[in-house]
Amino acid sequence: MPTLRYIDAEKVHNLSIQMAKYGLVPRMKSIDDPILHSTVWNRQFKNPIGLAAGFDKNGEAIDGLGKFGFGFIEIGTITPQPQPGNEKPRVFRLTEDRAVINRYEQNNTANEFPVHV
Repeated sequence: MPTLRYIDAEKVHNLSIQMAKYGLVPRMKSIDDPILHSTVWNRQFKNPIGLAAGFDKNGEAIDGLGKFGFGFIEIGTITPQPQPGNEKPRVFRLTEDRAVINRYEQNNTANEFPVHV
């Protein structure tokens, strides 16, 4: 959504988490082709593309993020005590490079450790 680029990047990230948390994201078409199936450490994945830790730091939106067709979703970092992370602003867009610099650090609410999914 081009309009979102005019909103603070951290607010857009938080909005994305909330939308996924409440299922307000479309189910993406995913391809279930055996050539993409991967096995790593005796774990089977439908594809080798995953969402890295740091996007859903508190494990709030696992089901909604699953609609994007990832082979796996990593959550966290979850710590024993809440962490505020770095001072804001801590997310910066590099529009020309079509990139983002993330300096969140390990901000999280220290939820109970999530269930293994």
